[in-house]
Amino acid sequence: MTALLIRGAALLGGAPADLRVRQGVIVDRGSLSAEAGERVIDAEGLVALPGLVDLHTHLREPGGEASETVLTGTRAAAAGGFTVVHAMANTTPVADTAGVVEQVHRLGQRAGYADVRPVGAVTVGLAGEQLAEIGAMARSAARVRVFSDDGHCVHDPLLMRRALEYVATFDGVVAQHAQEPRLTVGAQMNEGALSSELGLAGWPAVAEEAIIARDVLLAEHVGARLHICHLSTAGSVDIVRWAKARGIAVTAEVTPHHLLLTEELARSYDARFKVNPPLRRDEDVHALRAALADGTIDIVATDHAPHPVEAKECTWAEAAFGMVGLESALSVVQQAVVETGLLDWAAVARAMSTAPAAIGRVEGYDEPLAEGSPANLTLVDPAHRRSWAVSDLRGRSTNTPYTARELPGRIVTTVHRGVLTVDGGELLGPEAVIAAHQEVDHG
Repeated sequence: MTALLIRGAALLGGAPADLRVRQGVIVDRGSLSAEAGERVIDAEGLVALPGLVDLHTHLREPGGEASETVLTGTRAAAAGGFTVVHAMANTTPVADTAGVVEQVHRLGQRAGYADVRPVGAVTVGLAGEQLAEIGAMARSAARVRVFSDDGHCVHDPLLMRRALEYVATFDGVVAQHAQEPRLTVGAQMNEGALSSELGLAGWPAVAEEAIIARDVLLAEHVGARLHICHLSTAGSVDIVRWAKARGIAVTAEVTPHHLLLTEELARSYDARFKVNPPLRRDEDVHALRAALADGTIDIVATDHAPHPVEAKECTWAEAAFGMVGLESALSVVQQAVVETGLLDWAAVARAMSTAPAAIGRVEGYDEPLAEGSPANLTLVDPAHRRSWAVSDLRGRSTNTPYTARELPGRIVTTVHRGVLTVDGGELLGPEAVIAAHQEVDHG
């Protein structure tokens, strides 16, 4: 079915209107009558958003298929309303060559649930010693524009300077994992009174803040774009706010879990709540929400980090860092900043679609839901509430921190390049998705 009429959705949370989709493009909007051959979707009471764009997703393939694959990860993405995901470089082999990023890109095309934009490693093997093939990855078929050593901080300032200089030549961006490694050796949770009480090694806020302060000055010095991954402290917010006021080309992301969850959850010693950077204080959560609302923090990114059961169902000290988050992201954002009155749905669209697309230089998202734009969109039922369960997950791993927590919102429909990937809340099968894409591509 290449023709859709979406009837009565609140566009970006505003006035209800109809959208007509043909051959992968939004061709009309307003008050529309159904035409022959169209599939009509009743969207009364639903909010229409542009397809969500995640700048920070771990798809694990190649090498980590026990935790996730490009297919299973993009199915999770579609279930969460995403139509673009940026696949991080910590695969095996590492995505530090043109060959590996092209492989990941092709796997995404083959799956059909979302566009997969590979993130290239900054250094060879994520080792922080030698620059990777940045230019070759940028020129490859994957057209990489975002480079990151992911969970490894580029801690050498000279190497970071050279990387920033390199990406500036083709309008790329370095996405830094801000963690001074010598300040976090053996760290297990946020440093403070609670970490002392629980007997867990503390992870000081300054380990994040010191790297951000250094890197914004480096970005200013060389005239390059810098992106800060999963910002987590009030002090980090202050530094980014200062840098933006100074005119430095820095952007920042916050994860859904850092907008909602706090260090108090570590009291359970439940490793589902072990994440990098760690869950912080209540004061940090409120600072992050305010910074997202005032634009200091530009985007929400999931840091979707799937792990096999054995990596989480063990002692806290031995457990892997990370949480899955694609399916739950929009619901958590709704609870943390929409229902608290900090953001409206149009602002959510900016933070979770338009702005991340702009940072990653993804085309087709600059005018959300406009006539003539690619038909990437999601329909959300904001009134729906449910107790979150493992059955809500569509990826390969189940390490969600939200089990048994009541969350609002439900993805009713996801449309990727004019193709339904989620219909009536149900994820469509791979064969149906691929067949529909072929129909759209061939008219």
